[in-house]
Amino acid sequence: MPSTENDMTGVILAAGRGVRAYPASHYIPKALMEIAGIPLIERTLSIMKSQCRVRRVIVVIGHCGDQLVAHLSSRDFGLEFVFAEQKEPGGVGHALLMAEPYILQPGHFLVMLGDELYLETNHDTLLEYDMRTCDGVIMFKKENDHSRISDNYTGDIHDGRIRALIEKPVNTRTELMGVGTYLLTPKVFDYIRRTPPSSLRHEVELTDALSEMARHEKVMAEILTGHYMNINNLDDLNKANYLVRSSDFDQKNVTVLIPAYNEEETIASVIADFSVHNQVNEVLVVDNNSSDRTKEISLEAGAHVITETRQGYGNAIRRGLEEANGDIIIITEADGSFTANDIPKFLEYLKDCDMVIGTRTTRQMIEQGANMRSLVRWGNVFYGKIIEVLWWGQEPRFTDVGCTYRALWRNSYIRIKPYLNAPGPEFSPEMIIAMLICRSRVIEIPVTYRRRMGGQSKHSGNFIPLAQNALKMMYLILKSRCQFSGFWDGFRKKSETRR
Repeated sequence: MPSTENDMTGVILAAGRGVRAYPASHYIPKALMEIAGIPLIERTLSIMKSQCRVRRVIVVIGHCGDQLVAHLSSRDFGLEFVFAEQKEPGGVGHALLMAEPYILQPGHFLVMLGDELYLETNHDTLLEYDMRTCDGVIMFKKENDHSRISDNYTGDIHDGRIRALIEKPVNTRTELMGVGTYLLTPKVFDYIRRTPPSSLRHEVELTDALSEMARHEKVMAEILTGHYMNINNLDDLNKANYLVRSSDFDQKNVTVLIPAYNEEETIASVIADFSVHNQVNEVLVVDNNSSDRTKEISLEAGAHVITETRQGYGNAIRRGLEEANGDIIIITEADGSFTANDIPKFLEYLKDCDMVIGTRTTRQMIEQGANMRSLVRWGNVFYGKIIEVLWWGQEPRFTDVGCTYRALWRNSYIRIKPYLNAPGPEFSPEMIIAMLICRSRVIEIPVTYRRRMGGQSKHSGNFIPLAQNALKMMYLILKSRCQFSGFWDGFRKKSETRR
């Protein structure tokens, strides 16, 4: 989209290596890390475009910059992109200097850091400033936690005007914490060039340059409202995900997905159990070629019913994941072995991760007569520990990879979809492995495990199918680890194709 005289130029600084966010930042730039399924840089672009009338964006790239170029070039954001490269690490100030040749002179421009999250903020107030009368506006957030201010920067501010900036202040009494949003004029580039590298990191800090600029030019402070987080490490990333997901969680639709094959004895009571739960919006039954009245009974019970002709648990679940209408999808069984009473637990933990899986290894929650014999229990624990060892760097913890009671976000499914191919019960560990391949967060929680209401398990009812499924699971786990030993490159290729 061509720029006009009334459009503002935006600058996103996304060149840093993000060392504190290792290992995730080793494979992708921090600006592409996802918060509730949306990359950080897309959230920043949305603010620039919708609140600040930005139409042209200069993205300063460095570490894994080719991924940012590919991502932004493959979609229509309604923005014009220019890419400036910071070839060697030199600090945030030096990164901004890389954008200077692309700034349309004269004029002001909006600068935002690529590793920060803003939610429900007032960036549009920056449009109220007359940049003919000042040379900069820096946004500050009121913060009661002084340790957070000490980890960032604050300002010496009088009547809204900044006299100096203080990086990582000690024992500060102010409630204002500086954030990474700046409205600037090209004068800032002269101050950056005159700023020596810091003694601590030996890099040109933008805060130092802006502090010097504030001593000689008119630089104003604007108070940011809403939520703000600086994503420094994986803990920050997890907190940001929780913040965003919790903000509108009560507006999310929930689908309960039930694969069914000849379950006429139990399907009606299972549908009744889950459909009356006040947090469930849809019960979806995937009939997998039943020869009895499973389909008819499901329809009579009020479920949405579809048919998957390709036989197998994995085929049925994949079809259901495609057809489900919910933002959140809960997968359960048609035999009554799981209860809707555990739904609140799944939903609460889902605010904090990409997928929640149940574990049937808590003895106090296993009903007498349930199909959780020692061989089944220890087999699932064994495979869980194998996955932990093979993906040790991500610190997973699994004790029951075969538990089919689980919940995930729809956008999490879209992300792992290229890795889901198993047709049968080995699909359960395949989902977990796909999440690890995509570096998504999985949490395991104890669930109630009840005795089947009818018939015998088709996968673990006797030794032969149990052994067959165990071999399939082992083959899948080892094959996946060998195939994705350089798995992030594979993820990138598949992601680019999918996008």
